[in-house]
Amino acid sequence: MIFSKAFMVTVNEAKQRIFSETFLNSTATRPTSEAAGFVLAADVVAPLSMPSFRQSSMDGYAILHSDIVQKDVFLKIAAESRAGQSELQPLISGNAIRIFTGAPVPDGATAVIMQEHTSLLSGQVIIHEFPVPPGKNVREIGKQISQGAVALTKGTYLTPGSIGFLLGMNVQVVEVYSKPKTGLLVTGDELLKPGEPLVHGKVYESNSAMLIAALQQEGISDIEIKYAKDDFQSTVDALEALSQTNDLVLTTGGVSVGDYDFVEKALQEIGAETIFYKVRQKPGKPLLFAKRQEKLFFALPGNPASSLVCYYEYVLPAIRKMTGRTDLFLRKLKMPVKHAYSFDGERDEFLKAFVEEDHVVPLDGQESFALRSFAIANAIIYLPVTQHVVAEGDLVEVHLLPF
Repeated sequence: MIFSKAFMVTVNEAKQRIFSETFLNSTATRPTSEAAGFVLAADVVAPLSMPSFRQSSMDGYAILHSDIVQKDVFLKIAAESRAGQSELQPLISGNAIRIFTGAPVPDGATAVIMQEHTSLLSGQVIIHEFPVPPGKNVREIGKQISQGAVALTKGTYLTPGSIGFLLGMNVQVVEVYSKPKTGLLVTGDELLKPGEPLVHGKVYESNSAMLIAALQQEGISDIEIKYAKDDFQSTVDALEALSQTNDLVLTTGGVSVGDYDFVEKALQEIGAETIFYKVRQKPGKPLLFAKRQEKLFFALPGNPASSLVCYYEYVLPAIRKMTGRTDLFLRKLKMPVKHAYSFDGERDEFLKAFVEEDHVVPLDGQESFALRSFAIANAIIYLPVTQHVVAEGDLVEVHLLPF
């Protein structure tokens, strides 16, 4: 699809352009214990079977199932098998071996009777269960995975469960897609750093910490931050420096049409190609997306709510594509809205919202500067211009924020 860069794009057009220009990051070998939140860049083949020995799934008694010809059979307790025990005598007919969960099942044993179905008398165990099928309560070799089989496929997102599974097979390193090195440029003469004395006409800068927290939530820790005054050359210098060492560069502020908004021209100065500038949405209209070779640039609005909406709707999906994830977007639901809402149908709207059980509540404070509502929001409502009048109980599209 061919887009014109001269006009404001729609939300869907913006996302299509971003995805068409975004490619997978390079791969790296990473310790398995530190790989949660990454995506596999290659299949992992099981180096051993799990379990690698026949294993009891219960505390009880290992027996020969053919010895149990009726209820209340008496068997002699010949030995014990504990978890971690490596040397065991084989089981012979007429005997039982006391066994514990996770312990190896001795040769000759064909089943395990849980201890709740037994009783003891004079050194013998009485088996109250009948019949007993072969294999009962025995985890056979390779029941979970067989040696040589593909344990996890390329493209798998590694969860804590994945890490436990891989390390249980002694897979100590994995090949994953790297997280993008990310640069962050903060612009604005009106900004104070936290802790500085408050001066009339100035505000405390919080966008950088907000965006860093969002990036860290996605597992990105390699973040470089620079600050620039509302000056063309300092903006150019900061962008050039960030682009040299990072895969992804975010800016906040300086992207509107004011006399002191220099980010767009500065990106052109360093040779970045503007893919689009301005999206038909509220908040977050002055969003710019640019590219220089494989480097991506997102110029986010300075108003904090606008900046965070644009991060969740555009930057986060791009990061996920770069790192091999297939669930690119925030999770979407259709839910009834608790309160009626309407707006002039010129731009799509994103509303800070809170999901409560079976409905979603648009929050007060939808202005682009207002973060108090974002501080308690757990979702964003997306209303296209075709749905600019919403009655109580109408279904709306809800994007769940990551937690």
